[in-house]
Amino acid sequence: MITFDRVSKIYSDSSIALQAVSLQIRPREFVSLVGPSGAGKSTLLKLLIAEEFPSEGRVLLDGTDVTTLTVRELPYLRRRVGMIFQDYKLLVGKTVYENVAFAMEAAGRKEREIAESVPEALEIVDLVDKRNNFPNELSGGEKQRVAIARAIINQPDVLMADEPTGNLDPANTWEIVRLLEKVNELGTTVLLATHDREIVNYLDRRVISLERGKIVRDEEKGKYDRA
Repeated sequence: MITFDRVSKIYSDSSIALQAVSLQIRPREFVSLVGPSGAGKSTLLKLLIAEEFPSEGRVLLDGTDVTTLTVRELPYLRRRVGMIFQDYKLLVGKTVYENVAFAMEAAGRKEREIAESVPEALEIVDLVDKRNNFPNELSGGEKQRVAIARAIINQPDVLMADEPTGNLDPANTWEIVRLLEKVNELGTTVLLATHDREIVNYLDRRVISLERGKIVRDEEKGKYDRA
């Protein structure tokens, strides 16, 4: 269970990103976060992995307040929460296999575990045949699929996707959407921040709408509607 308990975030320049946001996300849910640029979607995601800290309120993952974790404890939190971005963030000097394996290496996994798990993750994202390719040899859609494989390799409880289709053409966009659905079906909670109306309406899942740092709408089987 993910809980935001009256969370506010005010940055050092006095800009308000979130205002007294309270919400709960159940295990295995697929939730779309929508709203205009600057509404607070990305800040909400960053708070969950303690990349940012709230000015007020609490952020809890299964009852643990992530804002109270020590530097030593943070890597364990980030193993439980995978993250994918609009710009992929792949390591250009490493192959597809090495990019995915790196996430396990950073988590201190053994070589045998890595050798078993990486091919399985590449199978999920349909990139086994690209395992020895470098990022500059991949299409945008393939790069994002590598990023998803890397994000799920440590079997996180939660996968957060921040505008993951923003740089993709329509064909690759829908490929990524179907892949996120597949990850969710395998038991992972998915939080998707997006501006794409068609994606949200297609998913027909829970929609949380943010405006100026406040939740203005929270609907099961919602549609993208800023009104």
